[in-house]
Amino acid sequence: MIATTPADILRFVLARYEEGLETVLVTLTAIEGSSPRAIGAQMAVAQDGRYAGSFSGGCIEAAVVTEAIGTLSGGRAKLVRFGAGSPYLDIRLPCGGGIDLLFSPRPDPHAIAHALSRHGRREMAVLRLADDGVHSAAAGEGLPTGWHAGGFHLCLAPGLRIVAMGQGEELRALARLGAAFGADVSIMSPDERALADLDAAGFHTIRLATRTILPPVVTDRWTAILSLFHDRDWEEELLPRALHLPAFYVGAIGSRRTQSLRRDALRDAGVSEALRRKLRTSVGLIPATRDPATLALSALSEIVQEYHRIGEAVADGACERGRTAACAGPMQGEELTGPG
Repeated sequence: MIATTPADILRFVLARYEEGLETVLVTLTAIEGSSPRAIGAQMAVAQDGRYAGSFSGGCIEAAVVTEAIGTLSGGRAKLVRFGAGSPYLDIRLPCGGGIDLLFSPRPDPHAIAHALSRHGRREMAVLRLADDGVHSAAAGEGLPTGWHAGGFHLCLAPGLRIVAMGQGEELRALARLGAAFGADVSIMSPDERALADLDAAGFHTIRLATRTILPPVVTDRWTAILSLFHDRDWEEELLPRALHLPAFYVGAIGSRRTQSLRRDALRDAGVSEALRRKLRTSVGLIPATRDPATLALSALSEIVQEYHRIGEAVADGACERGRTAACAGPMQGEELTGPG
């Protein structure tokens, strides 16, 4: 894992609770100017000074820890500005912006556990952070991350799942990069050498025994499917079947000529236009990659970019359809029960 994930921060809260230590959940609720973190980013701080997560990469974390520990004595949620417009004149963000942080002392471990349980079942989880504590909230489509009726609703999307099929170094590189990012990676391949290598590294691997049968694989709306075959013979039957699976991303590597031939082959095979539109016409953010590592990084970057875009669309749908006063948070110093 490259860095702490949102679920790791919630697990930190539960782990400290099991140790008998109180914690404070700190949530980024508003940004003025620019910020290295997005709204909804979190830290968790234990009463002994340990913490998980960050907001600035080191610029304000010490101040956040101090403020969080002090919040434990009051027992109620507190909204604090850091950076531009903050009463802490000696604390500045390098980007010159300002952020509002909501300090929620003693979050309910049952609410945290419920959110993690939904996350583990690959369902959207929602926490409501209010003046009277942290609570579970109903997870419905279009519920935005933001302020609603005096509380801040935080959406926790299921983790990224990647199903990759192919051969050779590109397949191994994508698997390793995806796992390092924190994705749940499944590998399908006829390449015995690649399977043995990845299986030994702990990956979930499936042997492709035939070009015509796609083995059972679990996918959902948070899954990306990528074909890394250079031999298009392996795709002719497998790719149409992959297009029928639930997934936010289906791609296959290849040049423009290869992509054109692939689309023609799908049409000739009777694949509907709606399914053909699911297939990416190009893969990756870096054009014309020449080595396996760069190709894998390029593809993973695009997948992660799309994963976050889909997550934001699901969680923030209500505000995208029409922002109202309920989507705005309280002004600095206001009670949490009266958002402006």
